[in-house]
Amino acid sequence: MTANKFEGKFITFEGVEGAGKTTNIEFIAKKFQEKGLDILLTREPGGTIIGEAIRDILISKDLPEMHHTTELLLMFAARAEHINRKIIPALEQGKWVLCDRFTDASYAYQGAGRGIDFNKIKTLEKLVQNKLRPDYTFLFDLDANVGLARAKRRGETDRFEQQDIDFFNRVRAQYLKMAKSDKSRYCIINAQYDIETVQQQIFSILNDLY
Repeated sequence: MTANKFEGKFITFEGVEGAGKTTNIEFIAKKFQEKGLDILLTREPGGTIIGEAIRDILISKDLPEMHHTTELLLMFAARAEHINRKIIPALEQGKWVLCDRFTDASYAYQGAGRGIDFNKIKTLEKLVQNKLRPDYTFLFDLDANVGLARAKRRGETDRFEQQDIDFFNRVRAQYLKMAKSDKSRYCIINAQYDIETVQQQIFSILNDLY
């Protein structure tokens, strides 16, 4: 686990499409609030007015297909706003920040998925984040085929959700690789089960985070 010098904690949530991150973030936030913790829920790309505008560009199916480097730079542009305008101020106030995706997603989606050199991502990570890293990360792991089927059942898909299955298999493999290389930060949640079973897994580890 990292040692960020803030009063609050920074917890991120990762996983392929359809893994149930959003629903489970809300569940965890409620449990933390019951313990008296001050919570900030946020997401990437997005989290700020500028970040949400960038998000609209990134997920739009109406715009021409963008270059992979453009996608990566837009992700980190939104992240720079997010960190400086929202995440760090909240951590300094002692809040626990729960973030739906963070830089791990750039390694998984733009790195493994798009094939961008990880060293380029590391350079942007250092520039934009300085020493800020998540204190803890929940990885909701799910077979990519199952996740995409769930995402499609939700309704109209966005630009990322329309990628082919090989793309998402690479994304999932990278997430698992990162989780196995840093077991002190990651907790892998088996997201193939129904929501009640998944939340039982989560509840069993929450006491370690209080």
